[in-house]
Amino acid sequence: MKKRFPVGKVDFLDMGPMTFKEFLLACGNGNLVEYINSINQLEQIPDIFENQLIEKLKMYFIIGGMPEAVKVWAQDQDIKEVDKIQRDILDSYESDFGKHAPEIDVPKIRLIWSSLPSQLARENKKFFYSVVREGARAREYENALNWLINADLVKKVAKVSKPGLPMSAYEDLTAFKIYMGDVGLLRRHSFLASTAFLEGNRLFTEFKGALTENFVLQSLIRQFEVNPYYWAENPHEVDFIIQKENDIFPVEVKVGKNIGSASIKQYLKKYGQETKFAIRLSLRNLSFDGKVFNIPLYLIDELDRLINIYCEIM
Repeated sequence: MKKRFPVGKVDFLDMGPMTFKEFLLACGNGNLVEYINSINQLEQIPDIFENQLIEKLKMYFIIGGMPEAVKVWAQDQDIKEVDKIQRDILDSYESDFGKHAPEIDVPKIRLIWSSLPSQLARENKKFFYSVVREGARAREYENALNWLINADLVKKVAKVSKPGLPMSAYEDLTAFKIYMGDVGLLRRHSFLASTAFLEGNRLFTEFKGALTENFVLQSLIRQFEVNPYYWAENPHEVDFIIQKENDIFPVEVKVGKNIGSASIKQYLKKYGQETKFAIRLSLRNLSFDGKVFNIPLYLIDELDRLINIYCEIM
């Protein structure tokens, strides 16, 4: 039987990370969720809601969505206890390597697991086996990586050569990125201090955007039937490519309000005719920039619905 616990006025199953909206409910911020749910027109988010949502988003980046961590934060606001719970979860994962993985793969699994912060800290977040261990090759570590993916401890985002349907037909089997299942666990696994959310917007530029991309990926996986991919053509890269029914949308992730990017322009230059519009997720308010739909990061759980609204008014 799955464990239930009451947080605020909501019961949650202890099964996987909560979304940002579920986090808000658990922490007693139902008013913010009501406002988010009420958005049915593409208008600027008022300051009174925008400022609160950005502050709550910073907290989510630190705490993440693991139910026990959220429970402690919601009840006691004890960040040290949150850190301890996250460390316990990570330790339990590492303990499971030895209990459930093939013995021959356990050392390799541990090396891959330890390398995740280093993999994501780089500007080019493509997974490199050489970061796991100098001289490592794919054929030596593939089984170990697949074990982590099948155990749902990491998420794989594959590269596509072009945005075609089905996207799996255009998958580049040699290029992919790896993320963790929960942004809070990534923060803890990377030893990023929990005090970061008190330091203005520093959190959103720390760790080269890895936390932000991990946060976005969690929500994309929950919302869309087909797992996201990414597109890259040196030196350009679009963080995620999502499929909604028979439409493909490029999704660019920015860590702050500075939204300048050559990559989305290059993508639209090549594939603009078959792309309804591009999506940019950042801290900038809801707005339109030519063929780019700017959506605040704190509305990520509404992406599917906001796409529908935008398509209706196009």
